Amino acid sequence: MATTQWVLDPTHSELQFKVKHLMITTVTGSLHLISATLTSEGDDFENGKVTFEGETASINTGNADRDTHLKSADFFDAENFPKITFESTSLTKDGDDYILNGNLTVKGVTKPVELNAEFGGIATDPWGNTKAGFTISGKINRTDFGLTWNAALETGGVMVSEAVKIAGELQFVKQA
Repeated sequence: MATTQWVLDPTHSELQFKVKHLMITTVTGSLHLISATLTSEGDDFENGKVTFEGETASINTGNADRDTHLKSADFFDAENFPKITFESTSLTKDGDDYILNGNLTVKGVTKPVELNAEFGGIATDPWGNTKAGFTISGKINRTDFGLTWNAALETGGVMVSEAVKIAGELQFVKQA
Protein backbone atom coordinates (compact mmCIF):
# COMPACT_ATOMS: atom_id res chain seq x y z
CA MET A 1 0.00 0.00 0.00
CA ALA A 2 1.17 3.51 -0.77
CA THR A 3 2.34 5.91 1.91
CA THR A 4 -0.06 8.79 2.46
CA GLN A 5 1.00 12.21 3.70
CA TRP A 6 -1.42 14.32 5.76
CA VAL A 7 -0.71 17.93 6.78
CA LEU A 8 -2.28 20.00 9.51
CA ASP A 9 -5.26 22.19 8.71
CA PRO A 10 -4.40 25.04 11.11
CA THR A 11 -7.75 26.74 10.62
CA HIS A 12 -9.53 23.77 12.17
CA SER A 13 -6.94 22.71 14.75
CA GLU A 14 -5.88 23.82 18.22
CA LEU A 15 -3.50 22.73 20.94
CA GLN A 16 -4.21 23.69 24.55
CA PHE A 17 -2.67 23.12 27.94
CA LYS A 18 -4.38 23.26 31.33
CA VAL A 19 -2.70 23.74 34.70
CA LYS A 20 -3.99 24.28 38.24
CA HIS A 21 -3.38 27.73 39.73
CA LEU A 22 -3.34 28.14 43.53
CA MET A 23 -4.50 24.52 43.55
CA ILE A 24 -8.14 25.69 43.23
CA THR A 25 -8.77 26.63 39.58
CA THR A 26 -7.51 25.64 36.17
CA VAL A 27 -5.90 28.07 33.73
CA THR A 28 -6.10 27.20 30.05
CA GLY A 29 -3.61 28.32 27.45
CA SER A 30 -2.92 27.60 23.81
CA LEU A 31 0.09 27.10 21.60
CA HIS A 32 0.08 27.97 17.91
CA LEU A 33 1.09 24.92 15.90
CA ILE A 34 3.50 25.90 13.15
CA SER A 35 3.23 22.55 11.43
CA ALA A 36 2.14 18.99 11.94
CA THR A 37 2.29 15.97 9.68
CA LEU A 38 0.86 12.49 9.78
CA THR A 39 2.24 9.76 7.53
CA SER A 40 0.17 6.62 7.12
CA GLU A 41 -0.34 3.60 4.89
CA GLY A 42 -3.42 4.72 2.97
CA ASP A 43 -6.21 5.68 5.37
CA ASP A 44 -5.01 3.22 8.03
CA PHE A 45 -3.28 5.19 10.79
CA GLU A 46 -1.93 2.16 12.70
CA ASN A 47 1.87 2.46 12.77
CA GLY A 48 1.64 5.98 11.35
CA LYS A 49 4.19 8.69 12.11
CA VAL A 50 3.24 12.05 13.64
CA THR A 51 5.35 15.19 14.05
CA PHE A 52 4.50 18.69 15.18
CA GLU A 53 6.19 22.00 15.92
CA GLY A 54 4.76 24.75 18.06
CA GLU A 55 6.00 28.29 18.60
CA THR A 56 6.70 29.14 22.26
CA ALA A 57 6.32 32.86 21.55
CA SER A 58 2.71 32.13 20.56
CA ILE A 59 1.69 30.96 24.06
CA ASN A 60 -1.61 32.62 24.94
CA THR A 61 -3.61 32.32 28.17
CA GLY A 62 -5.72 35.42 27.63
CA ASN A 63 -3.66 37.47 30.10
CA ALA A 64 -0.75 39.51 28.71
CA ASP A 65 1.22 39.66 31.99
CA ARG A 66 0.93 35.90 32.54
CA ASP A 67 1.84 35.23 28.90
CA THR A 68 4.96 37.40 29.22
CA HIS A 69 5.97 35.47 32.35
CA LEU A 70 5.37 32.11 30.62
CA LYS A 71 7.55 33.18 27.67
CA SER A 72 10.36 34.28 30.04
CA ALA A 73 13.29 32.18 31.27
CA ASP A 74 11.21 31.27 34.37
CA PHE A 75 9.16 28.99 32.13
CA PHE A 76 9.52 28.39 28.36
CA ASP A 77 12.40 30.82 27.64
CA ALA A 78 10.96 31.56 24.19
CA GLU A 79 13.96 33.66 23.18
CA ASN A 80 16.39 30.73 23.54
CA PHE A 81 13.93 27.87 22.88
CA PRO A 82 11.55 29.11 20.18
CA LYS A 83 9.96 25.73 19.43
CA ILE A 84 8.24 22.85 21.16
CA THR A 85 8.45 19.68 19.08
CA PHE A 86 6.99 16.20 19.08
CA GLU A 87 8.01 13.15 17.07
CA SER A 88 6.09 9.91 17.42
CA THR A 89 7.71 6.59 18.15
CA SER A 90 4.50 4.56 17.78
CA LEU A 91 0.84 4.94 16.89
CA THR A 92 -1.10 1.86 17.95
CA LYS A 93 -4.76 1.00 17.60
CA ASP A 94 -6.81 0.95 20.81
CA GLY A 95 -10.37 -0.03 19.90
CA ASP A 96 -11.57 2.67 17.48
CA ASP A 97 -8.90 5.08 18.75
CA TYR A 98 -5.11 5.17 19.09
CA ILE A 99 -2.32 5.46 21.64
CA LEU A 100 0.32 7.92 20.45
CA ASN A 101 3.80 7.56 21.97
CA GLY A 102 6.63 9.88 21.15
CA ASN A 103 9.36 12.26 22.19
CA LEU A 104 8.32 15.72 23.32
CA THR A 105 10.97 18.44 23.42
CA VAL A 106 10.36 21.51 25.57
CA LYS A 107 13.04 24.01 26.55
CA GLY A 108 15.75 21.76 25.07
CA VAL A 109 14.69 18.72 27.15
CA THR A 110 13.35 15.64 25.34
CA LYS A 111 11.20 13.11 27.21
CA PRO A 112 8.93 10.28 26.12
CA VAL A 113 5.19 10.94 26.46
CA GLU A 114 2.03 8.95 25.86
CA LEU A 115 -1.08 10.62 24.46
CA ASN A 116 -4.54 9.33 23.73
CA ALA A 117 -5.69 9.98 20.16
CA GLU A 118 -9.45 9.68 19.78
CA PHE A 119 -10.19 9.16 16.10
CA GLY A 120 -12.98 11.46 14.92
CA GLY A 121 -13.18 9.97 11.46
CA ILE A 122 -12.50 10.87 7.84
CA ALA A 123 -14.65 13.27 5.83
CA THR A 124 -14.53 15.14 2.54
CA ASP A 125 -15.10 18.90 2.68
CA PRO A 126 -17.16 20.80 0.04
CA TRP A 127 -13.97 21.51 -1.95
CA GLY A 128 -13.05 17.84 -2.32
CA ASN A 129 -10.35 17.72 0.37
CA THR A 130 -10.18 14.52 2.41
CA LYS A 131 -9.66 15.26 6.09
CA ALA A 132 -9.02 13.17 9.21
CA GLY A 133 -9.72 14.38 12.73
CA PHE A 134 -8.25 13.46 16.09
CA THR A 135 -8.81 14.62 19.66
CA ILE A 136 -5.51 14.40 21.54
CA SER A 137 -5.26 14.22 25.34
CA GLY A 138 -2.64 13.44 27.90
CA LYS A 139 -0.73 14.70 30.89
CA ILE A 140 2.90 15.63 31.49
CA ASN A 141 4.91 16.85 34.47
CA ARG A 142 6.25 20.30 33.56
CA THR A 143 9.28 19.97 35.87
CA ASP A 144 10.50 17.03 33.75
CA PHE A 145 11.09 19.62 31.02
CA GLY A 146 12.90 22.20 33.16
CA LEU A 147 9.79 24.33 33.83
CA THR A 148 10.41 24.49 37.56
CA TRP A 149 9.39 28.02 38.61
CA ASN A 150 6.89 28.03 41.47
CA ALA A 151 5.96 29.77 44.69
CA ALA A 152 4.89 28.21 47.98
CA LEU A 153 1.57 29.37 49.40
CA GLU A 154 1.09 30.43 53.03
CA THR A 155 -1.87 28.06 53.24
CA GLY A 156 0.15 25.13 51.92
CA GLY A 157 0.54 23.92 48.39
CA VAL A 158 2.07 25.79 45.50
CA MET A 159 1.02 28.48 43.05
CA VAL A 160 1.31 26.34 39.90
CA SER A 161 0.82 22.57 39.79
CA GLU A 162 3.42 20.34 38.20
CA ALA A 163 0.79 18.39 36.25
CA VAL A 164 -0.12 19.85 32.87
CA LYS A 165 -3.02 18.47 30.86
CA ILE A 166 -2.67 18.54 27.09
CA ALA A 167 -5.77 18.82 24.91
CA GLY A 168 -5.75 19.07 21.14
CA GLU A 169 -8.16 19.07 18.24
CA LEU A 170 -6.17 18.22 15.14
CA GLN A 171 -7.54 18.09 11.61
CA PHE A 172 -5.28 16.80 8.85
CA VAL A 173 -5.67 17.21 5.08
CA LYS A 174 -4.75 14.26 2.85
CA GLN A 175 -2.16 15.21 0.26
CA ALA A 176 -2.58 14.05 -3.35
